[in-house]
Amino acid sequence: METKKEVIPPEEGIYQKDQIEDMGSVTVENPGRTIHCITIVGQIEGHQILAENMKTTKYEHVMPQLAAIEESPEIDGLLVLLNTVGGDIEAGLGIGELIASMEKPTVSLVLGGGHSIGVPLAVAAKRSIIAPSATMTIHPVRLTGVVIGAPQTYHYFGRIQDRIVQFVTKNSRIEGEKFLELMLNTGELAADVGSVIDGEEAVELGLIDQLGGLSDALAYLHGEIKRRRESG
Repeated sequence: METKKEVIPPEEGIYQKDQIEDMGSVTVENPGRTIHCITIVGQIEGHQILAENMKTTKYEHVMPQLAAIEESPEIDGLLVLLNTVGGDIEAGLGIGELIASMEKPTVSLVLGGGHSIGVPLAVAAKRSIIAPSATMTIHPVRLTGVVIGAPQTYHYFGRIQDRIVQFVTKNSRIEGEKFLELMLNTGELAADVGSVIDGEEAVELGLIDQLGGLSDALAYLHGEIKRRRESG
C-alpha cells in the first residue's frame, strides 16, 4: 500500500526570498491589509532578448503578475518601485496600460531614475511619487537597427510618439504641449534632443503627483485600502 508523504509548506521567509530573486517582487501581509510590490528596473526587455550582463525587466514576467494581483482576493494594493533607463516602447506601454486599468489601489515610486518609457510607467498608477534625488528623461522616440529613410518611417515615428503623449497626459496633470516641448528640447542634452527633470520639477510640471519616499507610498496605499473598505 502506497503511503502519501506529508507536504510541508515552505517558510514564509524562504518563499519571499525566492519571489524576490526570481520575479523581483514580494507580497507583504499586515493585519487586515496585503500589499504586493513589484520592481521595474534596468532596461525594459521587449520582444528581443537583451545581453546577459544587462539588468532587465521582462514584460512577460510583469504582465501576468499584474493580472494575478488584480484578480486575487488576497491582495489589496500594488506598489511599483521604478528605477529604469527605459527600453522597449511596446512592452513599456503594455505594462503601463495594465497598471492604469487596475481597479485596486496602485502607487508608483520613482527612485534613482524613471527615464524614457519609464515616464509613462511612472504616471500609470493612481498615485505617483518621486524621490527628491530622482530624475526623469523625456525624449523623442528612438529606434535601433536599420531605418528606412522614407516619409512612412517618420509618419510611424509620429504615431508612436502620439501614443506616448496621449498616455502621459491622460494619466497625469501635465499639458500635452508642455510635454512635447520637453520632449523636443534642443538646448539641454549635449548629444541628444530632450529634457532631464528632477523630482521637484516633475511635481511642479504636473507630471508626478508628489515628492516623497517609501513611507509616503505605503501611507497612500493603506489609506486607500481603508477608504475602499469603509465605502463598501
